[in-house]
Amino acid sequence: MNSASSDVNYAEIAHTLGLCLDLHQSPIAISFADSIPTGVAHYAGRAPAGCRFWQDAATAAFATSSTDHELCAIGVYTHHLQTSPAQQTDLVDALKVFGQLDYVREEDLAQIPVLEKQPKHVIYAPLADTPLPPDVVLLFVNARQTLILSEAAQQVERQNAPAMGRPACAVVPQVMNTGRAALSLGCCGARAYLDVLTDSVAIFAIPGAKLEAYVRRIEALAKANSVLSRFHEIRRRDVGAGLAPTIQDSLRAMESA
Repeated sequence: MNSASSDVNYAEIAHTLGLCLDLHQSPIAISFADSIPTGVAHYAGRAPAGCRFWQDAATAAFATSSTDHELCAIGVYTHHLQTSPAQQTDLVDALKVFGQLDYVREEDLAQIPVLEKQPKHVIYAPLADTPLPPDVVLLFVNARQTLILSEAAQQVERQNAPAMGRPACAVVPQVMNTGRAALSLGCCGARAYLDVLTDSVAIFAIPGAKLEAYVRRIEALAKANSVLSRFHEIRRRDVGAGLAPTIQDSLRAMESA
């Protein structure tokens, strides 16, 4: 679905993102396609939930269809995949339980993003090895990394990225439908299925069409944050020592450090 140029060097972009943000998990590319690219294998195994593909895609590219999502009625719903009668039953049963727990009320359903177009296949891959221009790029990030990403979003989008809760998979249609980045705090399901989604980790999703613009701002902002962090550390040290440094005092102290 993404019309981005195939000439983009995604390996270089992935390297830059990892370096600037100090990522501990490879950026993940998600692409929606009507056919499976040549050389890309179909997903092998059984995933307990669609979000599990995000973790598995850190090491290899693979293609999925609606049958690969058969155990994840919620993911099938948010990704607007072709449903089977069994998945429809699972979705109704899941929503019934959510309602009984006062977790997802009937009036909440309209607020959960659903992919506008129905895809035949979802291709997952490490960003560095993506076989297609990605529609969405997922980054697993901590608060410090999210700081830089939120600053980049302000500059690229001219607004703050929304922070979303359950379900975690809804961040993908949110980005696809709006063309804007979003932060997902995950959900209890995703945190059960993904080892990488620890208590200190969230998911930042970038629209593939804006990936290069984001990388340019992330490079500049990561450098600026590094310099300014050192600046503030020096000011804290000097103020703690009883001094009252001006900005120029702190700049000189930083340059001589």
